[in-house]
Amino acid sequence: MTRFTRRSVVGGAASIAALHATGAFGQSAPAGGPVALNIVDVAGNLQLTQAAIERFVRENPKLVSKVNFSRAPSPELPAKLKAQQQANRVDIDLVLTGPGAMSDGIQQGLWVDVWKSQAALLPKAEEVYHEQALMMQRNFGQNEGVAVAYSPSGPLFEYAPDRLKTVPKTAEEFLAYVKQNPKRFTYARPVNSGPGWTFLQGLPYILNDADPADPMKGWDKTWAYLKELGTGIDYYPGGTTPTMKELGEGTRDVIVSTFGWDINPRALGIVPKEAEVFVLANTHWIPDTQFMCIPKGTAEAKIPVLLALMSHMLKPEAQAGTYDKGYFYPGPAVKGVTLAMAPQESRDVLKEYGRPAYDDLIAKTPTKPPLTPERLVAAFRRWDQEIGVGHGAPN
Repeated sequence: MTRFTRRSVVGGAASIAALHATGAFGQSAPAGGPVALNIVDVAGNLQLTQAAIERFVRENPKLVSKVNFSRAPSPELPAKLKAQQQANRVDIDLVLTGPGAMSDGIQQGLWVDVWKSQAALLPKAEEVYHEQALMMQRNFGQNEGVAVAYSPSGPLFEYAPDRLKTVPKTAEEFLAYVKQNPKRFTYARPVNSGPGWTFLQGLPYILNDADPADPMKGWDKTWAYLKELGTGIDYYPGGTTPTMKELGEGTRDVIVSTFGWDINPRALGIVPKEAEVFVLANTHWIPDTQFMCIPKGTAEAKIPVLLALMSHMLKPEAQAGTYDKGYFYPGPAVKGVTLAMAPQESRDVLKEYGRPAYDDLIAKTPTKPPLTPERLVAAFRRWDQEIGVGHGAPN
């Protein structure tokens, strides 16, 4: 595994600091010339960030020779990275990830602690992030992940109004609906789904459980509710997209959703525009954040370039792109980025498919931090073992 030495870190810091001082990215090159970057997305993040990353590459030919993008399932990445690190053959330079792979990576010590060891080469978190994203950065990203996109997320429930005539208002009413209408509701495996992730962590607040921050000792009501809910569910898809398709095709009447997963699939035509959403009584938002992480073992020559890319991605012009087509609504993690700064296409999509009530709903609903990484991993594991078991994909 590549080791970071004081000389390499200080030398890299000096080279990038000089670029910052002159404002001349692309005028100086790392020792050995520009580097190729291999970026893996396990969270659909490239939909929000690829254009800004490619712009950085175009504007900095002396830093980056090319960038290779690839995608991978979130649950599989930590084991793959661990194997590469043990073999001293890391070929992934940057991971774009949601909570699942990042938490697992923090648990296993897979990521470079950039906010601790490389803080001088990143913007000051308290100066760039808005309040909620800063909360996620400090409590969840910790020293390893650099937050790049933010959403209050959910949990929301999305439904076909022509098929669900009476909308449940409480957890009890919703459970009764699912049991009375088997196979008409499902949600995706939480470890690989933003909506599933927020639903799992939001339910303890809806149910007023003993300790929503402790899935092992404080979620007795939640685990019992999920088991009972499962009696009306035939299978849990491996990701969110199948749930959207099933809602659009009429296989499901209700699914778990989030702000972005409501807006974007309707804009893309996967879900009918007429689909509606509801929240249950006592809902608290469990925000979702996507992060940039550098795996340990990445070549030393690439570290300063990656940090420069990360800094670029926190600039307002790059952040404006995270509005996208509503995929991670709103999207920006930094202060002062408004929809008026977003590309015209984003503004058009959100005007047609956004919901006017959302901003008010976001403002009025309490927000709670997600579980800490170690507890989130434990919750995912327990869900897989106690709830998801025996509910695999149909043949």
